[in-house]
Amino acid sequence: MKRLLSLARYCVALSVALAGHAFAQAPQPPEVAARSYLVYDMTSNQTLAERDADAPADPASLTKLMSLYVVFTAIHDHKLALDQKIPVSKRAWDERKAGGSLMFIDTTMTPTVDELLHGEIVQSGNDAAVALAEAVGGTVDQFVVMMNRQAQAFGLKNTTFKNVTGLTEAGHKSTARDLAVIATHIIRDYPEFFAYYSIKEYKYNNINQPNRNLLLRRDPTVDGLKTGYTEAAGYCLIATAQREFPNLGADGKGPGKRRILTVVLHTTSAQARANESQMLLNWGFQAFDTMRLFSDGKPIVTPPVWKGKSPEVKLGAAGGLFVSVPKGEGGDLKTKIERTDPLVAPLVKGQRVGTIKVTTASGAPVVDVPLVVLETVEQAGIFGRAWDALRLWIK
Repeated sequence: MKRLLSLARYCVALSVALAGHAFAQAPQPPEVAARSYLVYDMTSNQTLAERDADAPADPASLTKLMSLYVVFTAIHDHKLALDQKIPVSKRAWDERKAGGSLMFIDTTMTPTVDELLHGEIVQSGNDAAVALAEAVGGTVDQFVVMMNRQAQAFGLKNTTFKNVTGLTEAGHKSTARDLAVIATHIIRDYPEFFAYYSIKEYKYNNINQPNRNLLLRRDPTVDGLKTGYTEAAGYCLIATAQREFPNLGADGKGPGKRRILTVVLHTTSAQARANESQMLLNWGFQAFDTMRLFSDGKPIVTPPVWKGKSPEVKLGAAGGLFVSVPKGEGGDLKTKIERTDPLVAPLVKGQRVGTIKVTTASGAPVVDVPLVVLETVEQAGIFGRAWDALRLWIK
């Protein structure tokens, strides 16, 4: 619970970022044969294109992104260990009766948590999902409660989980945008576990199964993330790729990595979901330039502080500031700072005190980013506060 609360502010900011940004002359995305989709630049935190991204949809096995996030959190909090052996319940074994994908565990086995992670991520095993859910939540029903609590912490208003596997059930729903939020949190919060999503095949119980994400074999820059299919959901895929681009290194010099994530829901086949995702990834990388405007930890402005131990405070963008603009429009970007004034101590690192507005040369808005305190400024002693109070009164 403590971790959920500590992430709440970041989660809300991520949800807002995924709401999209408008450009004066935005590149037109390609025609996409999917019921809904979204293209998200994780480097700049900007949505580049979307269609019906908030429409309710059956998430199928994309549900397992949230199932696994809750498991990753349990491992992170030392409530579960990778080498811990997990008994397989009859309920987990019964998943083979439901007709979904399987890891093929049975009640005579005690797979480790690490093996079950491989089984749920690479093989999309419903039986593995149930076994892990019971290990973390005690019961599947209690684990579903944990999933929905995490969805609330992420600020997902259009997502409700009824099970851990993604099999069709009344009221079990999500959206392209909400699923992108969950995927983004996996990549950012748990990079050590995100690495599992690039594994191309996994063998367990003498049964070798390939990862159903066909892009892992087609595009060497693709390193995740998850497929899904039911008759109600159609063929779905969340894919992500990281490619090297110039001028994204420290201080805008040298090459750096740029990551884009795509969501396509309800396509007609496994090939179609891969083809549409590949097309959207290529379009996002080719139609937009992503630029570093400010580096992480580097102050953008250093205004005076009242009643503080320090006479000034360093303000900037948390994590640095990257922006994505239509290709060729990045040369004349302008930034404008809007901030609270006067700034009165105490000021805490990460505290928002204004907004950084980025526009094109013509004034068209590109993105608004929180202006935050980069280094804490503690409150001065009683005499310093009294002196600044007098100066403020005179001012």
